[in-house]
Amino acid sequence: METRKLYYEDTHIRAFSAKVVSCAKADNGWEILLDATAFYPEGGGQACDLGILGGRTVLDVQERDGKIVHLCDAPLEIGATVEGAIDYERRFNLMQQHTGEHIVSGIINRWYGYHNVGFHMGSEMTEIDFDGVIPAEDLASIEREANAALWKNLPVKCWYPSQEELPNVFYRTKRALPWPVRIVEVPGYDSCACCGIHVAHTGEVGLVKLFSVVGLRGGSRIEMSCGKRALMLLNRAFEQNKQVSQAFSAKWPETGEAARKMNEALANEKYRTAGLQKRIFEIIAKGYVDCGNVVHFEDGLESAEVRMLANAIAEICGGMAAVFSGADGEGYGFAMVTRDGDLRPVGKKMTAALHGRGGGKPNYQQGRVQATKQQIEAFFEEA
Repeated sequence: METRKLYYEDTHIRAFSAKVVSCAKADNGWEILLDATAFYPEGGGQACDLGILGGRTVLDVQERDGKIVHLCDAPLEIGATVEGAIDYERRFNLMQQHTGEHIVSGIINRWYGYHNVGFHMGSEMTEIDFDGVIPAEDLASIEREANAALWKNLPVKCWYPSQEELPNVFYRTKRALPWPVRIVEVPGYDSCACCGIHVAHTGEVGLVKLFSVVGLRGGSRIEMSCGKRALMLLNRAFEQNKQVSQAFSAKWPETGEAARKMNEALANEKYRTAGLQKRIFEIIAKGYVDCGNVVHFEDGLESAEVRMLANAIAEICGGMAAVFSGADGEGYGFAMVTRDGDLRPVGKKMTAALHGRGGGKPNYQQGRVQATKQQIEAFFEEA
């Protein structure tokens, strides 16, 4: 006997009564069958309902051969009539995402002829994959069209056409499906074969927000969110933008322009700083004219700057320039440069002796050692 599917009769059902048909021990709980249920099983890209059944926690719900299997954390008595209560907030959230996805997929199919070839509801975002390229500049237009469907508060029709009706019913699919087929229709926006559960009217979706579109295996992936999820994400983004607004002393609708100006200022400052740094390195290098091999320590340098200073000293010293930057206990980054000779043997010997690693070319070695300044100086005195 198939389970009566109350979730198809009323997608907004929150509680119900049913008789326990069977109860069997499973590896991770108890599998319970009822004569009727409001718990939607996982399917059609939509997660299952969760909640309470006869005082037991429902951990998972799956459909097998028309029977709805409830995985619970404790057994129920066979033949007993039990009360079930679904987590309705979760159910409604999932219905908002699923109906919103149908509307967006229907618009894209109508505008471009592309098919939905993948659908995943994450904890915050819903991902939809399409078999064609959707221009990023079209995303705003698709979003406006989808929200227009919500504002019209259209009825969402879920039905099974008869075997005679089905050949004359248009529905979005890549191939004809054998009867029976459940159709979910949003008038003027979508008609699709689907086993999922949906809101009763498009206005219940609340909001459709498309966040991104990227290329994927010759097609496109859209990231979107609907209803409460979308509102929460936008509120979070707005709170972040308020902090940016305060940091830039700019009105919140103008933070993008403020950020652009800040980037320009930072780029100019970086260019100016690089020029000053080069002059400082040249001044440091002049102190080593014709000194031969040089070991120099300089605080606060990045790896690229260590190499720049080593290059500057090597131009003047007439030998090897070894520059180190770091601190005892943390280790030192290094660069060794020479205009004549092969540094690989000394580099290998140094990293072995000073617990480091590095490499490079014959006239250039760079890496890091885990040693103190005194140990580094002692190595070169003995080398």
